[in-house]
Amino acid sequence: MRARSATAIGAAITAIGVLLAASGCASGTKSDEDAVPSADIRLYGTDGNMANSFGDALKDSPAVLNGMKGTTPLTPLSDDFKRRVKSIDPTLTDFNYSGESYDAVVIAALAAETGKSSDPAVIAKQIVGVTTGDNTCDTVSACLTAAKSGKDFKYRGISMRSSGFTSVGEPSAAMYGVLNFGTSNKIDDAKTEFVGAGDQQSEDKTAPPAPAATTGGNKNQKPPLKYGLLLPKTGALAFQGPPMFAAAKLAIKEINEAGGVLGQPVQVVEGDDGTNPEVAKAAAAQFIAQGVGVIIGAGASGVSAAVIPAIAQAGRIMISPSATSDALTKVDDKGFFFRTSPPDNLQAKAVADIIMRDGHTKVAIIARDDNYGSGLAEGVQKDLQAAGIRPENILVKKYEAKDKYEKAEGPKLFDPIAGEIKGFGATGILVIGFDESAMAIKSLVTSGVKV
Repeated sequence: MRARSATAIGAAITAIGVLLAASGCASGTKSDEDAVPSADIRLYGTDGNMANSFGDALKDSPAVLNGMKGTTPLTPLSDDFKRRVKSIDPTLTDFNYSGESYDAVVIAALAAETGKSSDPAVIAKQIVGVTTGDNTCDTVSACLTAAKSGKDFKYRGISMRSSGFTSVGEPSAAMYGVLNFGTSNKIDDAKTEFVGAGDQQSEDKTAPPAPAATTGGNKNQKPPLKYGLLLPKTGALAFQGPPMFAAAKLAIKEINEAGGVLGQPVQVVEGDDGTNPEVAKAAAAQFIAQGVGVIIGAGASGVSAAVIPAIAQAGRIMISPSATSDALTKVDDKGFFFRTSPPDNLQAKAVADIIMRDGHTKVAIIARDDNYGSGLAEGVQKDLQAAGIRPENILVKKYEAKDKYEKAEGPKLFDPIAGEIKGFGATGILVIGFDESAMAIKSLVTSGVKV
């Protein structure tokens, strides 16, 4: 994929709407991935399952994903950024949420330098401001230089390209990649298109408080800024964890190469959110005991919601690169929770748009019954109805959300849902889940649904 300028990307964003961008499309030459299956029903997905590593879960079902289409928060990533991330983890096959993870780390560092403090309470009050100033900077080095000199700036890095944060600390606008699986159950990059959603005018331009006056002494006497990476190594979202860890560690490396924060290197410890609230809460408690001021995570929305109360009580910052539930916009976080991933009301518009452009009039939705799955399913359902699909032509089926699913659970959990969908007669099926979505797709196939 080609990198785009901030101007080009900004032009692709529309106020509270969805717009198909022209870049990233195939160039007119055909590949073995170009054939769209002549099937009766088309599969759709969302950010929880639109990844090459998801296709690995369906190795025993060749080409079953061919033609599946879906969305994930994704800004066109430059070859240089991908190279830098892969220098941290050469085994990567995906870059989902890598830009958001990188930006989460950088934004916290810039807020600490702007506030002249590693105190989380001070940093929290500077975070929105470093994304909504007047003068653009787009590299760690340039932005840290501006912060250290007290100059006005706004960070425009990897995912934060077109606009800054709202007053509640989340993106005011975002780009989504419309991804397509090919015959090898892998994403066909040549077909990737970009969709913009959101409203740049909802940026919060309120000036942050001025940093406290220094009284002399050695700046290095201040405690160093310490990060904790609370991202998925295990559980249902583990396959999405590697690019997030790699990008966060790349940001740490580049911050320190640029001189660190407050005159000293930033520090980092790693944890596992387990795609499980209890695992994540235990890891967060360890971070707090270790003096971590900024937690990058958690991965899933439900896990993030479970951790936020303890983080807020302890007065620590939490920035999720991938938690997208709309419910998190209004969570009682005491001003300590932020996210570089856009809320799902934006993704719902993008998903509904591609479903409608494909001409479907009868749609089934299979979704995890948690903050992420239920919220996104309800948003898509609402937007499909607003686009003209009658309520009785939309079937929503939810299933129990767990951090891990045993292989033997698949038929028992998903066969009844697949049977009902077959009888419903949908022409488009949206699957909202994590790695267990592979089980749902297998049940659809064994039930005779021609995907």
